[in-house]
Amino acid sequence: MTPSTDRIHRLLEVGLRDKAYPGAVWALGDAAGALASGTVGLLDPHRPEAAMRLDTVFDVASLTKILAVWSTVGTLWEDGRLLLDEPLGGLWPEVNGHPLGKATARNLLTHTAGVPLRAQLRNLYCADPAAIRTGVLHEALHRQPGEAVEYTDRAALILGYLAEHLSGRSLDQLAAARIWAPLGMTSTRFGPLPAELATRAAPTELDQDTGTHLQGTAHDFSARLLGGVCGIAGVFSVLDDLAVFLRYLLDPATATHRPGFGPEWTEESLTVHTGSMEPVRGLFWHPAPGTDPADRTWAHYGFTGTAMWVSPKIGVWAVLLTNKLYFTRDREPLTSIRNGFRELVFG
Repeated sequence: MTPSTDRIHRLLEVGLRDKAYPGAVWALGDAAGALASGTVGLLDPHRPEAAMRLDTVFDVASLTKILAVWSTVGTLWEDGRLLLDEPLGGLWPEVNGHPLGKATARNLLTHTAGVPLRAQLRNLYCADPAAIRTGVLHEALHRQPGEAVEYTDRAALILGYLAEHLSGRSLDQLAAARIWAPLGMTSTRFGPLPAELATRAAPTELDQDTGTHLQGTAHDFSARLLGGVCGIAGVFSVLDDLAVFLRYLLDPATATHRPGFGPEWTEESLTVHTGSMEPVRGLFWHPAPGTDPADRTWAHYGFTGTAMWVSPKIGVWAVLLTNKLYFTRDREPLTSIRNGFRELVFG
C-alpha cells in the first residue's frame, strides 16, 4: 500500500520549519516505477522564486560509493576479474608487500579492512593525486583486517583505485560506460558540472574561500582535491536516475540495456556479511536504521543530505534528496526526518 503523500509532505514540512534543509525532493516506488513523488521548499533560500524541482541536480556525496564504486566492483566480480576473498596483494602489484595487501575486497566492502578512519589526504600527502594514491595504498593499517566494522571513506577510495587498475579505465569512464549509460542515467556524472547544469544544482555548504555556497562542485574536500573524481564522493545525480537504478536492483528486467552487474551481485550485497559484529553490514549497503536485518530494508546515505533505500523483501525503493548542508553539518534534525520518512514508506 502506498503511504499517504500528505503525511510525507507534512513530515518534510517539519524539516523546512526546523531548517534541516532549504528543500527536498522525494519518491518511492516499486519495480514498475514511481508510486508517488514530490518536492518541498526552495533550491536556495536567497532565491525565493526558485522552488525545489523534481529534476534538481544534487551532489549525492557518499551515494557515489554505491553509484560508482559498489556497482563497478560488481561488474568486475561478475566478469570473474575480482575474487572477494583473495588478498589484494595477490592481484594488485601496487599493494603487494604493503599492509593493505593482506586485506580483501570483501573487507573493504564491509568496512572491516582496518584502513585509517579519517581522510586527512592533504595533510598526509599534499595535493598531488599521484602522491595521494601511493600514500593511501602503502600506508599502515589502523587495525588487522576482519577485527571490527568501522565505517571509513578510505574503503571506497581504495576500491575505486582497484576498479581503475583492473579495468584500465578511470572511475568516471568505467561507471559511465558499464553502469550509467546502459541504464539510461543520462543526468548522472562526476563534477564539477558545466555551467548549464550547475544552475540546476542544489547549493550546499558555504565556501569560505569564495563567500558563496558550492553549486555544481562537490562539497567533499577529498573529491575536490582529486579533481572531482574519486570513490569517496563527487557524483551528481537526479531523482529519476536514482529511481531507474533502484528499480533495476528490484527487477533487472526493467533495464532496456543490461549494465555490468546483475541480480547475483545485488543478492550477494544485500546480505549480512559481518556475522555477529556490529554494526551490521552488507557489501557497502547497511540495514536501514531502526530496522531489523531480517526486514531486508537496505540503505545508504550521503553527507550532503541524500539517502536511498531498497527492500527486496517487499519490492519497494525510496529516495530522499536534500541539501541540508546549506544550513548545517549537524546530523539532527535530518536524522529524525530520514527515520520518519523510512517508517512512512517501509513501516
